[in-house]
Amino acid sequence: MTREAYHKALKELQDEVMIMGDMVAKAVRDSIEALKTRDIERSKEIVKKDLLINKKRFEIEERCLQLIATQQPMAVDLRTIAAILSIIADLERMGDHAEGNAKINIMIGSEPLVKPLIDVPRMADKGLSMLDRALKAFIDRDAKAARAICDEDDEVDALYDQIYRELLLIMIENPKKIEGATYLIWLAHNLERIADRVTNIAERVVFMVTGKMEEVNVSKY
Repeated sequence: MTREAYHKALKELQDEVMIMGDMVAKAVRDSIEALKTRDIERSKEIVKKDLLINKKRFEIEERCLQLIATQQPMAVDLRTIAAILSIIADLERMGDHAEGNAKINIMIGSEPLVKPLIDVPRMADKGLSMLDRALKAFIDRDAKAARAICDEDDEVDALYDQIYRELLLIMIENPKKIEGATYLIWLAHNLERIADRVTNIAERVVFMVTGKMEEVNVSKY
């Protein structure tokens, strides 16, 4: 493989990461929309399409390993490939969280939600915004932007704690709503984990750019 072909292959890998990121973002967004509209069929489609996200992860991973084996990349190129391998693992898990939320909607079925969806969509929107900017920082090699994204995880944690407290009160006041409230706690926890995984991606961007392994996301909340 010529150097030109090698750099083309490396760029194509980064493009594939962005495609996978779009797939994951759509799954997360659709899982919340399906919950809001009580669309069970849409949730079933999200569950089916999670296999495509998994497949994309394995395809990218295989191409990364082929590049390492055949081109023996050094320095920043090796860090880029290492970052990609880490990022796609986090993206795949975020897809699992979206699938989990779709399954929760299916489990709730035709039952009404125990509380209006106010903070849950806010959590999803915040996490998706963080993901979009983390992937942009990856493409732009912007360590400063990546660090700033890590600081935003506390906002998602605060929303999760608020939702948890509200649902706990609902359980105490009306034990008949325990099951429905538990489903929403699980769902909110999935969204909180998505934001955590975005911080992992941002930390990998910092590593890719600086060569320094560090935990950027030290919670202040």
